[in-house]
Amino acid sequence: MIERRFEQVIFASRWLLAPFYLGLVIALAALMVKFGQEVFHIIPHVLDMPEKDVLLAILTLIDLSLAGNLLVMVIFSGYENFVSKIDVANHEDRPDWMGKVDFGGLKLKLIASIVAISGIHLLKAFMNLQNISRDELMWLVIIHMTFVVSGVLLACMDRLEGHHAAKPAAGKTAKSVPADH
Repeated sequence: MIERRFEQVIFASRWLLAPFYLGLVIALAALMVKFGQEVFHIIPHVLDMPEKDVLLAILTLIDLSLAGNLLVMVIFSGYENFVSKIDVANHEDRPDWMGKVDFGGLKLKLIASIVAISGIHLLKAFMNLQNISRDELMWLVIIHMTFVVSGVLLACMDRLEGHHAAKPAAGKTAKSVPADH
């Protein structure tokens, strides 16, 4: 009886994560405010801005959008994987990936988003070379490449883990592993 109660408390403790996801929803709202601020800052000056500055402003909006997508993905997947299922199965706007992204998939999507965001920052730096020091540019490239290498290694580990799990036990016949594993 003590063991059962203890296990129920441990199982219920997953709800301690719920405020974290609510905090991420608030962060998403803050990101939306920042996105709106950037749009309202750009629009009145777009006709007077050089093409390069317009492209830099658009890259900033893309960067904020990718960060927002990342937050939504972490909120939905994290909540569903660690707290509770979100019961919107019949809703017409339910994303196809919802409920299908496991922790390994979430890690890969997370690092892919970070690489994309880092790539945008690097592209912005390259477009603004006259205002960036050589050291700063070097560090941006090093950081970006660290994210890229980390992503590749994470994907390789995930793939190896998938192949390891698919290996048959001794004496059993091997089944083919799908190409997307």
